[in-house]
Amino acid sequence: MSLSEFNEQDYELIEQEYQKLLAIARKRCPNEHEFETVKKAFDFANEAHKNVRRRSGEPYILHPLAVARIVVENIGLGYKSIAAALLHDVVEDTDYTVEDIRTLFGDKIASLVDGLTKIKNVLDNEGRRPAASSVSIQAENFKRILLTLNDDVRVVLIKLADRLHNCRTIEYMPEAKRDKILSETMYIFIPLAHRLGLYEVKSEMENIWLRYKEPEAYSDILAEIDRTVSDKDAKIDEFIAPISAALQKAGFDFRILKRVKTPYSIWYKMRTKNIGFEQIYDLYAVRIIFNPPAGSKETERDQCYHIFSIITSLYKYKASRMRDWVKHPKSNGYEALHCTVMSQIGIWIEIQIRSKRMDDIAEKGIAAHWAYKREGFISENDSEMDKWLSEVKEIIMSDDVSALELLDIIHNDLTGHEIVVYTPKGDQRTLQKGATVLDFAYNIHTKVGNHAIAAKVNMKLAPLSQPLKSGDQVEILTAMNATPKAEWLRFLQSHHARTKVVEYFKTHAREETESKGALLFRQEMKALGRKKTNSVVQHILDYTGLRDFEEFCFRLGLGMLPTDIVSRSLSSSSRSGAKPEERYIINPDDPEKRKYYIAPCCNPIPGDAVIGVKTLDGRITVHKKSCEVADNIASKHGDWVVVPMWESGGAAQSFPVRLSITGIDRVGLLNDISYAVSNLMGFNMRKVHLGSEGELFSGYIELLVKDKKVLDELISKLSAIDGLKSILRTDI
Repeated sequence: MSLSEFNEQDYELIEQEYQKLLAIARKRCPNEHEFETVKKAFDFANEAHKNVRRRSGEPYILHPLAVARIVVENIGLGYKSIAAALLHDVVEDTDYTVEDIRTLFGDKIASLVDGLTKIKNVLDNEGRRPAASSVSIQAENFKRILLTLNDDVRVVLIKLADRLHNCRTIEYMPEAKRDKILSETMYIFIPLAHRLGLYEVKSEMENIWLRYKEPEAYSDILAEIDRTVSDKDAKIDEFIAPISAALQKAGFDFRILKRVKTPYSIWYKMRTKNIGFEQIYDLYAVRIIFNPPAGSKETERDQCYHIFSIITSLYKYKASRMRDWVKHPKSNGYEALHCTVMSQIGIWIEIQIRSKRMDDIAEKGIAAHWAYKREGFISENDSEMDKWLSEVKEIIMSDDVSALELLDIIHNDLTGHEIVVYTPKGDQRTLQKGATVLDFAYNIHTKVGNHAIAAKVNMKLAPLSQPLKSGDQVEILTAMNATPKAEWLRFLQSHHARTKVVEYFKTHAREETESKGALLFRQEMKALGRKKTNSVVQHILDYTGLRDFEEFCFRLGLGMLPTDIVSRSLSSSSRSGAKPEERYIINPDDPEKRKYYIAPCCNPIPGDAVIGVKTLDGRITVHKKSCEVADNIASKHGDWVVVPMWESGGAAQSFPVRLSITGIDRVGLLNDISYAVSNLMGFNMRKVHLGSEGELFSGYIELLVKDKKVLDELISKLSAIDGLKSILRTDI
């Protein structure tokens, strides 16, 4: 931010954006008092940010105005949230306090603003800044926001709006800060938007992430989308026409929208499934949104099935691609009936069938849930959202969870897939994928979990460690004299269940468990030839993220930490999450003469967009910008991120890459591939793995290349070989 007197143009721009906000706010604020509160909040924020500019040079007040618009348009919140969005940076960036906000705008708006105000420094109990390796300001700020989640989820929703606008204007950020913001956006905010049902917000942030993290892939996918849509757009209209006519004849009040998958969703599918753009067969989707007729005897669910029957009388559908989220809604509240049908032009098209209510919830998530609940519509899925919010509150209120641990726990919870299982009476329970019988027991009740001895899964006897799958019916067998066992922690998957087991041991066997851990610690220290000192203990606590040595001993004794944790922590020197194996000087003119290492988790090569992570000993580990490991680190420790530059003039060494290939098998194909790689390009193939099934083949080639430019040239030459259908660079 910078200070600079506003000119007439600035004031005109501010007024234009303010009038846009008022136009949409009026629809959400029919009460005059509510509308006046929004205007009052703008006047206050406008004066507080007067003559302050963003990095882009624009007046700073344009940012709160934009956040407030997102809060209304994309999320659907009311006047208190609009006011809080306008005021959200006032306390952090000016001399005004939360009490000043409270005096002028009342308790609720003040508490929203307080929840949105960032912590600038984190101090220990004695008022000192803790060691950098154990503290993350980013994690502490995220924990602060989550603390409000169960009390008032609007804080998180406004924060998501704030993050979305920061992403929209991220081009004005320095590259290192841009990488930090995008990494924490991908690691936490995008999954959070998904969990709260904010599809528009999630999709836009994903596409911005891809645009900056994988710029070449983003451009290529956009070009492919433009080419494909221009070729087939009219054909999609022809596909829709008979559906529209049939629905009109059946008396439905509806509208039909058509869309193409987002660039990020295409890129993600290509990367995870190792397929090319042409193999994305569900590129197109058609959405049917209907208004249920007043007084209809058919439920919304019945009407979805009725529309489905009309569509499948016109087109053949793919049974394996049927998704019934009307009968079993997703845990974020999403309801719709999906089917994939074959069009008259020979492509599969996904059709999404939703009522107007379902569509509102799909686009605006939890805020739309509230709106319909106020109108008296209670969804069978409301309890799932409430249950998740309660579980999050249980996690963040735990004294045993540091901010860094919380970040990982919430990330895993947000990104994990789910399964639906049933009680003996047929009640539905949603668990994370991989959950065991014992996770289910604790999901029912803590007492059921503590006294569990075995189970019946689909009427067959099963151990507590058995993983469950969707559709299983589970009956827990208990015994009053049974108690939790430490070995349960080896297979429990849910944080809720693990917490209950740990709580039991803290209550019933704390001293015994701590003593066992202290003994294990002394044995390992003796084996390492080390003595216990304050600095050694602090290093271990920093490494594990724990607050005190007693807690470390307790976790070690309970088996929550690996038995070699002491040697791991004392020998740790890298923050990169993986030991760098290949060394390469990225910028030889670096005045600090730092050493650069290639991260083996993603194996970047010269020409790739890269991000650097500083290690404890001064080295920098270089990752691809889109690397999940790098996103994880940068989301917690933005101050570790640097921007390395590949040296000009060509690389001094070669780098390993893998090309996954598929095609139609023929005699001489392998010779043609070898000729292109070895003779035309002069590369040595380190490894070749090809297999055929009938007339098709698939496999990969591993080779050493100097940079991305020559790799792209090789891919171009391979693409010209008769029979090769797909050539993709994939992870080694």
